[in-house]
Amino acid sequence: MSRFLFVVPPLTGHVNPALGIARALGERGHDVAWAGSERLLRPMLGPDATVCQTGMRPFRGQGDLGAAAVKSLWEAFAVPLARFTRPAVEKAVSQYRPDVIVADQHAFAGPIVAHRNGLPWASLAPSSLELARPYRALPKVDAWMRAQLEALWAEAGLPPGEFCDLRFSPYLVIAFTTPALTGTADFPGHFALVGPAITDRPAPVFPWERLDPTRRHVLVTVGTVAIDISDDFYARAVEALQPVADRVQGIMVTLPAALPDPPENIIVTERVPLLTLLPQLDVVVCHAGLSTVCETLAYGVPLVVAPVGRDQPITAAQVEAAGVGVRVKYGRVRPDQLRAAIMTVLGDPAYQAAAARLRDSFTAAGGAPAAAQRLEQLARHPMGAADSGRENG
Repeated sequence: MSRFLFVVPPLTGHVNPALGIARALGERGHDVAWAGSERLLRPMLGPDATVCQTGMRPFRGQGDLGAAAVKSLWEAFAVPLARFTRPAVEKAVSQYRPDVIVADQHAFAGPIVAHRNGLPWASLAPSSLELARPYRALPKVDAWMRAQLEALWAEAGLPPGEFCDLRFSPYLVIAFTTPALTGTADFPGHFALVGPAITDRPAPVFPWERLDPTRRHVLVTVGTVAIDISDDFYARAVEALQPVADRVQGIMVTLPAALPDPPENIIVTERVPLLTLLPQLDVVVCHAGLSTVCETLAYGVPLVVAPVGRDQPITAAQVEAAGVGVRVKYGRVRPDQLRAAIMTVLGDPAYQAAAARLRDSFTAAGGAPAAAQRLEQLARHPMGAADSGRENG
């Protein structure tokens, strides 16, 4: 039996795939603990999980658009989160004594503490941004990112000559996608593209009786971005579906106050049991977050993507290139344009066929069990994994 400490940020979309891997490790007889926010993790993990509390403090909202969203992600969230949580992660390692640290790519405290304690560590890549590394072609941006990481490294008292990119473990990088979606298999040997790590999670109440079996079903979900940006995307989506109300039923995942008087063909709900609902859906309209995209494709459902910022434009481009969906402009798409995109995906069987191919690629990649197996190998042979990573990095 090996002991694994998962270090995750307070973001549900990042915790869900990590939870799939943790459960797979548990089923294989290993012990798992978590370093993160008790308030977020406890409802997701259940009462028996070992949670090493890092505490939580407010960080600036992520409502910026485009490239500015990447800068604010680092300056206002990831970097201060690392500084705030590093002492608690150090304490968790001292008390739990893991064999391997498994760290989200934006939970920089995990790899820093791993280096300080001479532990092997694995990176989890729950988004397309770091995996695709789009800023390598922009030297100034890439240098700015490196400077942020070097500052964290120096603050932790680590030798400058041993610096490594905290986003990419030299031992193992686990990504929740496949080459069928990324469009390339050109990754180092210590990268494991396992597809979505799906696992059961608490299901919120949903008005199943309102689903009309005679109509096609379209889910519209853009996470919290619409609330942060104070946009009217959901209102435009409702207007888009009105001319086809006899054929299409929409499910809007937003606060009821955002759509106080929805028409008959629209269900408004704050949360949905996505994994249970997906088999009933014909199209998902989303902001191109990798987790939502891959969970949707794991059920063979095509997409309409409206990216806002950070990794979302990268994932949206991959969706288009793979033929599994249509891309629209989040801030400027008119209701008639959004309706045209939805009806195109609904009406062309090529999108369904392409989504089925992606689903099959995810199944073949192995998901959470495949990731757990790679982590087992790392726990047994950490030096061999590190050598492989350095040779291929």
